[in-house]
Amino acid sequence: MENRLTELELKLSLAEDHLQALDRTIFRQQQQIDLLQGQLREMHRRIQSNSPDPGEARNPRDEIPPHY
Repeated sequence: MENRLTELELKLSLAEDHLQALDRTIFRQQQQIDLLQGQLREMHRRIQSNSPDPGEARNPRDEIPPHY
C-alpha cells in the first residue's frame, strides 16, 4: 500500500512540474504575442500615415522606382 502511495506522490509531483513548465511557456508565448501585436499596430499606423488619401491627386512620377 505504501508503494502505491509513493508512486502516486511521484506522479503528482511530476505532473505539477510539467504544469509549471507549461504555465511558464504559455506566459512567455503571451508576452511574445503582445509584443508582436504592438509591432503590428505600429507598422499599420505607419503605413496608414504614409498612404495618400484616395481623393488626393497623385503624380505618376512619384511612383517611378529610383533606379529609372
